[in-house]
Amino acid sequence: MVGGYYDAGDNVKFNFPMAFTTTMLSWSVVEFGDLMGSELNNALDAIRWGTDYFLKATKSPNIIVAQVGDPNADHDCWERPEDMDTPRTSYFLTPQKPGSELAGEIAAALAASSMAFRATDASYSKILLDRAIQVFDFANKYRGSYNTSVGEGVCPFYCDFNGYMDELIWGASWLYKATNTASYWDFVKSNIQTMDAGLFDFGWDSKQAGINVLVSQWAMGDSSSADLFIPNADKLMCSFLPNSPTKSVSYSKGGLLFKPGGSNLQHATALSFLSIVYARYMNAVNKTIPCGQEVVNPNTLINIAKRQADYILGKNPLGMSFMVGFGSKFPEKIHHRGSVIASLDAHPAHIGCRDGDEFFKSDEPNPNVLTGAVVGGPAFDDSFQDSRYNCTQSEPTTYINAPFVGVLAYLNKPTLT
Repeated sequence: MVGGYYDAGDNVKFNFPMAFTTTMLSWSVVEFGDLMGSELNNALDAIRWGTDYFLKATKSPNIIVAQVGDPNADHDCWERPEDMDTPRTSYFLTPQKPGSELAGEIAAALAASSMAFRATDASYSKILLDRAIQVFDFANKYRGSYNTSVGEGVCPFYCDFNGYMDELIWGASWLYKATNTASYWDFVKSNIQTMDAGLFDFGWDSKQAGINVLVSQWAMGDSSSADLFIPNADKLMCSFLPNSPTKSVSYSKGGLLFKPGGSNLQHATALSFLSIVYARYMNAVNKTIPCGQEVVNPNTLINIAKRQADYILGKNPLGMSFMVGFGSKFPEKIHHRGSVIASLDAHPAHIGCRDGDEFFKSDEPNPNVLTGAVVGGPAFDDSFQDSRYNCTQSEPTTYINAPFVGVLAYLNKPTLT
């Protein structure tokens, strides 16, 4: 199980957020790849690093690797990845120990990535799609939550809080987009009405908002199914407006979008991504949305996303970029083992479990700049504590960065067509 990504500043391969990260990188390429220029190859390389791992994790038809690394032991140590000697426990899904949310998200990642590679590596694309079909069948046939199957391996770190049906529908949505097979679309339509919560949420745990936006691309032209998705996608877009009757977010005085919970920039990047994608779908059919006393057009949504991106990159009360290495002022003491602890070149001797504490407690900036990483972000009062102790604000995660790839690709060359 070499490969894949750690979720954040630790050394654990949590496959649930890793799969969502891979899905979002792939969606970024599917949606905005033609705007990426020379960066497209880098985006595809980043996706392949995840998909190669997931192909290994799913190579046995009735076994899926759910995670690598004992999170409790890992979190008790402050070690760089090259030195880690905590248990690399592997957790598995089987028919007797299912995990439909994880398997559904892996199916979505493989289906989406198959589309990302379709134009540049057709044989690899077919391998990914065939495996996506296999993994979705496993997720749907053997239903159950990985909260129970993997247990303390994922909880409380990445417990699934809203059930697994959203991931099954999400996976089926991507498989329909990738294959145009009617049975997947039928699955989506017949099950979406069971989702009565999470309308305004999108991230590694909740997929409902993403489902409504994704399928709207074809549902807008299908009068028989549009009412299942379009009104909810419209409500999501209205919910971003400060004066909307369906407002579901708050904004700091500096203008940053907030939702409850930690690592807030995950919401700002993911919801900005959805707003841009939906704006493009709206523009294709000359659609506007009535939101109370306001009428939202595609440019309204683009501007909302642009304000979030501008804030993240430094147009905020602190004049600080929350992307490491970008701009003249950015977080320098991020909560990330590989960034905090001296490199092998600087310190070739082994650094044990608690030996890294001296680096963690240092008042100096991290010796290794994790260029491009977006951290959890500021508090609601627009303040930011550049401290390794404040992981909610200073820890980067892959699922903050992944949607931001698409956002930045679009804003670099904004076009609604």
